Amino acid sequence: MLSLAFLPVAASDFVSQINNAAEKNEAGRRVIYEMNVGAFTSEGTFQAATAQLSELKSLGIDIVWLMPIYPRGGGINSPYAAKNFQQVNPSYGTISDLKVFVARAHELQMEVWLDWVPNHTATDADWVTEHPEYYKKDNKGQMIHPNNYGDVWQLDYDNANLVNAMNDCLKFWIDEADVDGYRCDYISSKYIPASYWQTTIPLIKGYKSGKTITFLGETDIVNDATRLKNVGFDYDYAWSYQTSLLNFGPNGTYSSSLKVNADKVINAQSTINFGRMVYLTNHDQNWNEEKQTLTQKYGNNRYVLTVLAHTFWGMPLIYNGQEVGGNQALNYFTDTKINWNNPDAKMYNTLRTLNALKHSVEAFRDGNTTATHHTTTWLTSTSNNVLAYTCKYGDSEAVVVLNLGTSAVTSTISGITSGDYSLWLDSETITDGVSRHQVSLSASQELTLEAKGYRIYVKGTYTEETITAIITARTDAVRNERIYTLSGQLVGNLQSMPAGIYIQNGRKFVYRKTGLS
Repeated sequence: MLSLAFLPVAASDFVSQINNAAEKNEAGRRVIYEMNVGAFTSEGTFQAATAQLSELKSLGIDIVWLMPIYPRGGGINSPYAAKNFQQVNPSYGTISDLKVFVARAHELQMEVWLDWVPNHTATDADWVTEHPEYYKKDNKGQMIHPNNYGDVWQLDYDNANLVNAMNDCLKFWIDEADVDGYRCDYISSKYIPASYWQTTIPLIKGYKSGKTITFLGETDIVNDATRLKNVGFDYDYAWSYQTSLLNFGPNGTYSSSLKVNADKVINAQSTINFGRMVYLTNHDQNWNEEKQTLTQKYGNNRYVLTVLAHTFWGMPLIYNGQEVGGNQALNYFTDTKINWNNPDAKMYNTLRTLNALKHSVEAFRDGNTTATHHTTTWLTSTSNNVLAYTCKYGDSEAVVVLNLGTSAVTSTISGITSGDYSLWLDSETITDGVSRHQVSLSASQELTLEAKGYRIYVKGTYTEETITAIITARTDAVRNERIYTLSGQLVGNLQSMPAGIYIQNGRKFVYRKTGLS
């Protein structure tokens, strides 16, 4: 008979930081992940998603934003056409299943934020018959379709009872499922007064003693909804910045426009007291904007722009499936299933390293004011295709260098704080795994980067790490049951393998053949 000894083996320092990237969930060092429960697994349920939360932990996720979980109505099956704000979509499971999902996330030191839809309900929502007075009417007494969305009716915030009912729904999910925050849909609606948020946000934040509730608003408050600047949101969308990245697109090569648009985000922080969520894609950009994948939107720029968005400012967002390349247009009306079986190792390893940097290196800390945010300083490059900058917070400092060009380039970067640095992220090796090497950078440093290449150097002295393969993103099979060699190869039958060190569920173990009978 064969026996297995599952004994922990001390992982290398750097791989430990990669694999445990989300151990600390603290403001300023967090990464948010948008999940459509119906698309995230082949089963499309809370229960199945719960089993995969450890995968998000390994990726380095701190916050799971769930797209609307409510029963759908209105005729076209939009998750944003809710029939009842105190029920869950039965195809996803039950409220009890959601509670288990949240509890498991909390065990893993992750938060769960619900998608809150304050502007409207489905045209066949329960309130339509039970409380028709909750809805806005035109001069003929007919309910209104906001933005001509035929599947929803507009709610009326002049009705105090409607306001109370909506606030009760927000409290409901804190009581029932212990959720940690709300991503609030379409807060720029002209039908939702700023005064509603000024009252509701502090009400919900103070609802349960010892419980922190965070509010993310779906709009660019800085540029598009300035009336909401001081109503209490913790984060908004850096929407206009994402638009600028779209304009840069798959063929952009010059760094100047990226610098100009990044400066707009950086400079705006001095006028606000909330954080910015920065992203390349989400459900709207992936499906509603001509159903374009990450590659279609950004081409080979998708890697360098991922590094830029993750590091220059704000809290980064990852849309579900983005970690394996983001190359599906996911119809969230029909809950198109994510194909996990063709992972993009370069994207996955890049994101895991970026998330580890976010958690481990103070130089990438974000904040809700200029004083609490890291600084970003542009460095001078002799190539117009190279964007280089330093991020600094306190004594922590990092240098980011991106080559947007379509060919390799040798450029002299000036303005670096000279000294010892550790190369944490290198586009030329990241597909094969993570590594870390000590280098010395001078104030004026010549660097050669591959086409669309990127590097991140962290100031200081760290352990040297040769390339170590890290387990790639999960497949639809439960990866917890899978065993890998240290080089990342899947082991088909452990009993046929020699004694040695293997990996299961992201951890190393020793396999010993202690006897045959």
